[in-house]
Amino acid sequence: MLSPIKPLGLILLIFLFAVLSGAREVPPAQDRLLELLTEELNREMTALQQQEAPPYFISYSVSDVHRTSVGASFGSLTNSSSSQSRLLSVNVRVGNYEFDNTHEIRGDPYSQFVFRSGGLVRIAQEDDPDAIRTALWRETNREYREAVERFNKVKANVAVKVREEDTSADFSLEPEPSTYYEPPVEVKALLGDRQTWEAKVKKYTEPFLENEEIYGGRASFSFTIERKNLVTSEGVKLAQNLIYSRLFVTGFIKSEDGMELPLYLSYFAFKPADLPKDEEVLSDVRAMIKKLEDLRDAPVVDPYTGPAILSGRAAGVFFHEIFGHRIEGHRQKSEEEGQTFKKKVGDRILPEHLRIVFDPTRKEFKGHEMVGHYRYDDEGVEARPVTVVESGVFESFLMSRSPIENFPRSNGHGRAQAGFRPVSRQSNLLVESSEPVPEQKLRLKLIEECKRQDRSFGLLFKDIQGGFTITGRTIPNAFNVLPTEVYRIYTDGRPDELVRGVDLVGTPLVILSMVSDSGDQFEIFNGMCGAESGSVPVSAVSPSLLLTQVEVQKKSKSQERPPILPRPDADRSM
Repeated sequence: MLSPIKPLGLILLIFLFAVLSGAREVPPAQDRLLELLTEELNREMTALQQQEAPPYFISYSVSDVHRTSVGASFGSLTNSSSSQSRLLSVNVRVGNYEFDNTHEIRGDPYSQFVFRSGGLVRIAQEDDPDAIRTALWRETNREYREAVERFNKVKANVAVKVREEDTSADFSLEPEPSTYYEPPVEVKALLGDRQTWEAKVKKYTEPFLENEEIYGGRASFSFTIERKNLVTSEGVKLAQNLIYSRLFVTGFIKSEDGMELPLYLSYFAFKPADLPKDEEVLSDVRAMIKKLEDLRDAPVVDPYTGPAILSGRAAGVFFHEIFGHRIEGHRQKSEEEGQTFKKKVGDRILPEHLRIVFDPTRKEFKGHEMVGHYRYDDEGVEARPVTVVESGVFESFLMSRSPIENFPRSNGHGRAQAGFRPVSRQSNLLVESSEPVPEQKLRLKLIEECKRQDRSFGLLFKDIQGGFTITGRTIPNAFNVLPTEVYRIYTDGRPDELVRGVDLVGTPLVILSMVSDSGDQFEIFNGMCGAESGSVPVSAVSPSLLLTQVEVQKKSKSQERPPILPRPDADRSM
């Protein structure tokens, strides 16, 4: 399930895939595509220096992308395909590092969103010098003309608007440019036969046939190799491979009141061979079916405020949505953004026992691969860990090459989907605690807090689909986390009760002030985050959390009744 690209300020997180980097440090004597890109960039840069408004920076990003996708539903194959493409993105900057055409045009957020979307162009897949040079020449000319036109609009906008709150430079001047090379990888060597995965996804969806009340039972396998090439006029020359495999199973059932109730299984690995074995997947599918049956008859939760525990997976999404997006550097500069944490550096925003680090250099956590891993970001800056909260105190932002006040340099978090312009984005989020509480004690603390607030129950958010957040100024600065498995924990000792129809909502500063204790069991959430620079893979690792108060609202639901007719395969006697 792919994330749609949303307007500025609206971000969506859903399950998706994983990334691999592994390589040689020293470039080979010859890589034909890199050499073609470098030669044409130098030629174009030299020629454009003769113009009245010469560019001071040009970059070429070319991604060779192989994708294999296989899907099945109720035991039958629904799709099976492989594709190969070569995608070009050209970035031209006019002006200088302090002030250039990328500067925000205040009062026109849509213009900024369109600009960040860049221009994705398919070019020849073969290393044909003439075809590649022609594509680069054509796109550089187009991008240059648009850069000059936009630069004039930027200057006019600055002249008629009030003084900006943040007068930082538009582009950071980084130290020694990076040079890095990984040899290409062979698709066949990693993927094997596509037919093997066709048989697997059919097998994984056959158990859904055993319950006639299940509406959907699907499985999909995807395998991607993206070879990313980047050259810039500053001397950056990179070639690195991103390799990721994903197995995704979804089933959904419908309750009598029309509510559709989905559950998901997501598995990620750098290589297809490292995905779970058939026995594990089938066992998980059967457990999912049983849980769907239970959800169908579960009671609906009314709107509620009170204590809650978030599992590690739920807490990871919680921090990603509520906190992570609001500390992305470019959001502190845009005057359309809420800038929730811009003036919070040095302030305590969480309990003293919590620490938060974003670390794209991490490939795994306790044996689980982390999809937010990369070696260099999409601006050619080497990845590095960034401690953003230490002992509960907010310390830093995630930075691309767009400087903000007191943060003039990138920390390796300039990221983008092919065809988009990089902005600061999240990577691998890790929440750490110096005072973990055993899970059973955390549960007892929840019950104690419920009694203190005169609540007969608290909530446990066990599993999560994803979430979204709004970070702008005009629309309420809020979030919505989308749970799939929620339980009532009663204070009188009754067994936990599975419930349905609830979304976790709120605003960031209030909800963060409700974070209390953390558990000693960590879980990982791997997903794809969609925002202004497209969709990028991210991970979140967190212990379970106790919040003294959360707010939930009713989930939207269909008004259609369950089908009148039985499913066609329900009559097993035929």
